[in-house]
Amino acid sequence: MKTIAILGSTGSIGTQTLEVVRANGDIRVAALSAGRNIRLLEQQIREFRPRIAAVWDEKDAGTLRTAVADLGVKVLCGMDGLRETAVCAEAQILVTAIVGMIGIVPTIDAIRAGKDIALANKETLVTAGHIIMPLAQECGVRILPVDSEHSAIFQSLNGEDRRQIDRILLTASGGPFRGMTSAQLAQVKLEDALKHPNWAMGQKITIDSASMVNKGLEVMEARWLFGTELSQIQVVVQPQSIIHSMVQFKDGAVIAQLGTPDMKLPIQYALYYPERRFLAGEQLDFAKIGSIAFEDPDVETFAGLKYAFEAAAQGGSMPTVFNAANECAVARFLKRRIGFTDIYRIIRYCMDRHTVIPSPDVEQILETEQSVYEMIESRW
Repeated sequence: MKTIAILGSTGSIGTQTLEVVRANGDIRVAALSAGRNIRLLEQQIREFRPRIAAVWDEKDAGTLRTAVADLGVKVLCGMDGLRETAVCAEAQILVTAIVGMIGIVPTIDAIRAGKDIALANKETLVTAGHIIMPLAQECGVRILPVDSEHSAIFQSLNGEDRRQIDRILLTASGGPFRGMTSAQLAQVKLEDALKHPNWAMGQKITIDSASMVNKGLEVMEARWLFGTELSQIQVVVQPQSIIHSMVQFKDGAVIAQLGTPDMKLPIQYALYYPERRFLAGEQLDFAKIGSIAFEDPDVETFAGLKYAFEAAAQGGSMPTVFNAANECAVARFLKRRIGFTDIYRIIRYCMDRHTVIPSPDVEQILETEQSVYEMIESRW
């Protein structure tokens, strides 16, 4: 029996993690945390009976305490609640499905407490990879990727010598706007951006996929997860989302992981690694697929990907600026306050005005994030 804790249990990754738990029956949920979806969290508490539940807002915590008073669950709130969820004594694995840089501090706490990390929170490595990876090694903790692309790379490297990597081929679907010109991209609407052709995801990551900023964040993550140089990571557009990523080795051999676009596969692989379990759902039928297409990404039209490589090359605090600027811009786009291509304009504006801190600590990372928020708030 494995025991897990989940940061972000009511989001897309969190709910699919609980689907995996439900389907297998030999994982116990010790702690759950969520944002504002109190109704769904209550349902999850009643089904999975965690010892701890946490929400962000104190008022919501009071509402939840009343709703689950018959269950004896400890209801917490705020950052203290997230941190206690992360270090829950019974849990061996922390699933970081929470969105945003709010996940960094609880993840560090969990690593120090000896928990393996099933990592779905991009911001943790994008902004603090230089802190997280050495700390995990020092504490003897495994970082198990949950993103489909990073899970694919992880699986492709299983049993291989990472020193023999020539390059990582990080695949992208290209999103709903693949093939559009810059002029066409400027006219797209929110509803269009939320229609991903292959994957069912939360709103923020769906917009990031449409802008290809998501792929830029994944490039930064891959660099830390697999210990490669930035020059060894190549983005390849694979529109059908069948090949989830590949690794090319020094002898020219390429190992790839293929599958249907179902996030439960990488989630389950992380939770049970190195064991593979049966997973119900559609299987690939290569006769029906017929062919698999590839193309280069258009980094001039989808400028977020180009800016991500630039931010990663500068390093230090610049990835934090890139991530925070995008987060703010996407929030404004979701509220229809800006156009789609304004996301790129805001990222560029913030990067151009930042002086890089070479090796920021957690406090400096969070201060940089706040300064970007304030910069954007004053102008947009």
